[in-house]
Amino acid sequence: MKLGYVCTNFNNSHFTVDAVRSLAASSDDCHELRVVVVDNLSTPEHRATLHALASEFSCVDLILNDENVGYFPGLNCGIRHMRSKYPDFEYFVIGNNDLVFAPEFCSQVEDNRDLLDSHAVVSPDIVTLDGEHQNPHVIRTISKTREIVYDVYYSNYHLAQLILWFARKSKRLTDRSDELHYENAQYIYQGHGSCYLLGPKFFADFEELWAPTFLMGEEYFLSKQLSDRGLRVYYSPTIQVTHCWHGSLQSIPSRKLWQLAREAHLVYRKYINPFNML
Repeated sequence: MKLGYVCTNFNNSHFTVDAVRSLAASSDDCHELRVVVVDNLSTPEHRATLHALASEFSCVDLILNDENVGYFPGLNCGIRHMRSKYPDFEYFVIGNNDLVFAPEFCSQVEDNRDLLDSHAVVSPDIVTLDGEHQNPHVIRTISKTREIVYDVYYSNYHLAQLILWFARKSKRLTDRSDELHYENAQYIYQGHGSCYLLGPKFFADFEELWAPTFLMGEEYFLSKQLSDRGLRVYYSPTIQVTHCWHGSLQSIPSRKLWQLAREAHLVYRKYINPFNML
């Protein structure tokens, strides 16, 4: 099986090294791997680490952007490169660089080839280092009440910090319960944005990911991209990855991250209006 992995990197190359090494370790003579790392203008030290990684693994290609283009736009750079240079690769793992792949990961993907052939996007079981399951991210929809809270959250940074504090204190009451269904394979509304698998059915309809924002909101935008063509995300618990949660964002200051998320929320509001929800 020919399997490609595309990820972005920004000043956290040690995560990329761990991801590539673990993915390579999960492969054997039955699998052929190609990796495209898209660096969004990291420091020279981090780029040196990536060059060393490409020297260690001949399957790794580097794209060194001269600007930080963002998450999904960065993945699109890698997808275009992979499909142009390696057109016989049909199956892609795309997402963060702060992923760790189990020794059986490639075999899990190969065992699910039929699933990947019949669904445009498969969302795997994503488990944090603390053992929390992040999928299925949103099974059906987001409630009107939660949508309104999002508007309040993105209205003011200091108010957002207060909402976060309250959410942490009342986690057992305010958390959505979708992730508790991680054992059930099913169609879902949104898969967690840190990792997706794309197969030939995706590329039969699309050249790349819809990427209207720099960062954040990717779960919804991918869901809408699919639904506009009558397609849906499928969640499978039989493919699993470990997520070093927030590892890919650790170099971004919290206020900057909130501002980026707010910009994405404003784009999201062009398509979802809570006051029009039933």
